[in-house]
Amino acid sequence: MSDMSTINLTVEGMSCASCVGRVERTLKALPGVEGAVVNLANESARVEFADPADVVEITAALDRAGYPARTGEVTLRVESMSCASCVGRVERALAKVPGVLEATVNLASETARVRYLEGPVTPDSLARAATEAGYPASLPLAAGDAPDNTRRKVAETEDLKRQTIFAGALTLPVVLLEMGGHVFPGFHAFVGNTIGHTASWMIQFVLTSIVLFGPGRRFYLKGFPAILRRAPDMNSLVAIGTTAAYGYSVIATFLPFLLPAETRAVYFEAAAVIVVLILLGRWLEARAKGRTGQAIRKLIGLQAKSALVERDAGPVELPIDQISTGDVIRVRPGERIAVDGEVISGATYVDESMLTGEPIPVAKGTGDRVVGGTVNGIGAISFRATAVGADTMLAQIIRMVEEAQGAKLPIQGVVDRITMWFVPAVMALSALTVLVWLIFGPPPALTYALVAGVAVLIIACPCAMGLATPTSIMVATGRAAELGVLFRKGDALQRLQEVQVVALDKTGTITEGKPALTDMELAPGQDRDSVLRLVAAVEASSEHPVAQAILRAAGDHAPLPGVDGFTSITGLGVRGTVEGRDVLVGARRLMEREGIEAGIFATASQRLATAGKTPLFAAIDGEIAAVIAVSDPIKPTSRTAIAALHDLGLQVAMITGDAQATADAIAAEFGIDHVAAEVLPDGKVTALEALREGGRKLAFVGDGINDAPALAHADIGIAIGTGTDVAIESADVVLMTGDLRGVVNAFDISARTMRNVRQNLGWAFGYNTALIPVAAGALYPFFGLLLSPALAAGAMALSSVFVLTNALRLRRVQPVLGDDPPHVEAEIPLTAAPAE
Repeated sequence: MSDMSTINLTVEGMSCASCVGRVERTLKALPGVEGAVVNLANESARVEFADPADVVEITAALDRAGYPARTGEVTLRVESMSCASCVGRVERALAKVPGVLEATVNLASETARVRYLEGPVTPDSLARAATEAGYPASLPLAAGDAPDNTRRKVAETEDLKRQTIFAGALTLPVVLLEMGGHVFPGFHAFVGNTIGHTASWMIQFVLTSIVLFGPGRRFYLKGFPAILRRAPDMNSLVAIGTTAAYGYSVIATFLPFLLPAETRAVYFEAAAVIVVLILLGRWLEARAKGRTGQAIRKLIGLQAKSALVERDAGPVELPIDQISTGDVIRVRPGERIAVDGEVISGATYVDESMLTGEPIPVAKGTGDRVVGGTVNGIGAISFRATAVGADTMLAQIIRMVEEAQGAKLPIQGVVDRITMWFVPAVMALSALTVLVWLIFGPPPALTYALVAGVAVLIIACPCAMGLATPTSIMVATGRAAELGVLFRKGDALQRLQEVQVVALDKTGTITEGKPALTDMELAPGQDRDSVLRLVAAVEASSEHPVAQAILRAAGDHAPLPGVDGFTSITGLGVRGTVEGRDVLVGARRLMEREGIEAGIFATASQRLATAGKTPLFAAIDGEIAAVIAVSDPIKPTSRTAIAALHDLGLQVAMITGDAQATADAIAAEFGIDHVAAEVLPDGKVTALEALREGGRKLAFVGDGINDAPALAHADIGIAIGTGTDVAIESADVVLMTGDLRGVVNAFDISARTMRNVRQNLGWAFGYNTALIPVAAGALYPFFGLLLSPALAAGAMALSSVFVLTNALRLRRVQPVLGDDPPHVEAEIPLTAAPAE
C-alpha cells in the first residue's frame, strides 16, 4: 500500500449530526480513503488516505455532496525566475504542498496564484515552499500593492543597468587585449612587444574575475544550487558555461603545463562577454516587463485619493479609504469621481472613457449612476456613495484584469511540458557535443570541444519560451480593458478563436431594451383610454421592459387604480383584477391557453408581427379588448457589428421570445443566419444546444438576469456590462460598452493575441531548433564555421528581447469599428419580446 497521508479540512454547510454522517460516508466511499472523522463543533474533517485518493478528488467529492471544503486563494510575488523551467519548478513546489488545489505561475508578472484548502495550508507555508525551492516568495499581492511592485521593478531595472554598464566597462579591455588583433592588424604583436602575453592574460584574469564574481555572481548563486537540487535552470546553463571557459583559461594562465602546447589559449573574453550580454538581455527584459503591466498601473492611477464628503459641520475633504456607503459626496467641475454612487442633485457630463473606451462624455442627472475613477465635466453634482473600496467598479475591473493577466492559456501547457525536460536535455546535449569533438574533432580538439560545448549551453537558454505566452496575455488583456473589453477568464483569449457561432440575445443586446407602444387596435365598443388605463394598472406591477413602455404611454392616466391578485406568467404575460374586472395581458399563446379567441385581431396580430413589432393581446373579463404593438429600436451600432462578425467568418444567431414572423423579419433585415424564436426565458439553454449541433463552438451574448444560465452554458459567455451583476458574474468576457462593437473587438483582440503568441512561440522554438546544431558545430565540416560562445550569448539575449518587443506591439491595438459609427435607421423596427 502507498504511504498514508492525513489532511484536516474545514467543511462548510454542516448543521446537524446527520450532516456529519453524510460527510463521513461520502469521504469513506472514496477509493483509497482509509478513515474520516468529522467534527461538527469546529466544522472540520480529518481524512486518512492513500493512492488512488488525492486532495483534489476528496475536495470534489465534498462539493458534490453539498458540503464544500473551505478554500482560499492568494497571489504570491516570486523572485529569481528567469525562464520557463523556473515556472515549472515553482508550480511543482507549490503543488507538492498538501492541500494545494491549483497553482499557476506567471513569468512575465513574476507572480504565483494558488488556490488551496484553508486549514492545512496557509499563505506563509506556500511562500516558504517556493522559497525553499530556490525562488524567494513574499505575501500577498493585492491591487493596492501594485505601486510598490512598480517601484521594485524600477529599482531592479536600474540595478541591472548599473551592473551591465560596470561589467561592460571591465569587459571591453579584455576583449581588446584578446581579440584586438582580429580588428587592428599588428595589435597582437604590439601587446606581445609591450606588456607581454603573460601579463595580458593576467590582466584579463583580474578583470574577468571581477566581472564574474561581481555582477555575474547572481548566476552562480542560483545556478549551482539548482543543479544540486537536480532542478537545473537557465542560471545553471550560464554558470556551467562561463565556469568552463573561465576555468580552462585559469589553467592555461597559471598551470600551462597541464595542457598540450597546441591547446594553450584563454577564453576570458568569452566568459566576460557572456555575462555582459546576458545582463544586458536581463536589463532589456526588465524594462519591457515593466511596460507589460502598464495597463494595471494606469487603472490604479485612476483612483481618486480623496473626496469632499458632506458632514454635519459642512463638507470635509476625506481620504478615499474613509468614505462609507451612504455618504454624500460633492464633485466639483473637472474633479475625478471618488467612488461609485447615484446622483442626488445637479447635472453634468462625465468622461467615462476609462470605463467604456468611448470618448464622448455622458450626461448625468438626478438618479443616474456614476462610477469611481471617471472624470466630471463642467457641472457640479452631489451623489450618494453606493459602493466603496474593493466593491467599486474600478476595483472590480482591476481585479478582473489582474486575474486574466495571471491566467495560463491551454497552449501554455504544451510549452510547460517541453521546458520541464529542456534544460536537462541541453546539458546532456552539451556534454555529447564535447565528447564528439574530443573524439572526432581536428586538433586542438579540446579547444574546439570547449567552445562548442559552452556555445550550446548558452544559446539554448529557454528564456524566450517562458516569456512567449504570459507577456502577450498581460499586454493584450490590459489593452482590451482600455477598450472596454474585460476578459474575466484569461483562457477566453484562446477559446474565442474556436467559436463558430455567435448567439445574440435580442432585447438589450441587439436592441436598446427600451420599447415604446406604437399601435393599439380596439374591439368594437371599447374606449382607448379606458383599456389603456386598465392594462397599465396591471403592468405597473411588472418590471419587464414591455410593461415600462405601456406605463410610459399611459402617463396621462396617473395615478393608476390598484390591482388585486397580480400574477406574472413567465414568458407569457400578466394577470390581475382592476376595479373588479379581470384583466389579462400577454402573447397569443397566453390567450390560447386561457381559451380566449383572438377573433378579428388574428390578422392584425400577424400584420404587426410581419412589420417587426411585438403584438400583445389585452383581454377584459374573458373577452379580447385590444391588440397592442410594442417596438424596440435597434442600437445604432448593431447592424455594423453583425456585418463585422460575418467578416470575421462567424455565423450569427438570434435568440428571442418574439413570434416567429417578427423574428424572421428582423433576421432578414440584418443578415442573421439562425433564428430561435418564441423562446421562454428558461429555454435559452435548450436553444443554445440546438445551435451546437454538429459540434460547433458557441459564444452567447446577453445582458439580462435571465441570461445568466445561457452565459454559463455557452462555450464562451459574453455579458454586456450595462446588464445585471448576475449576468456579468456568469460570463467569461464582460463588455463595458452597451453595444455589439465590443463583441467584435473581443474577437479581434483574441485573434491578434493568439497570432502574437504563435509568433513568439514559433520564434522561441525555431531559434533553439535552428541554432543549437549551429552552436554544436554542425556547420564546421562544411564551412569551417564555429559559433563563438559570446555570439551565442548575444543571440540568446536578443531572442528574449524580440519576444517581449513583439508582445508589446499589442499595446497599439485599435478598435475594429470606429468610435462613432454611422447612425443606421432600421427599416423594420426591432421589438422587445414578452418572453424575455
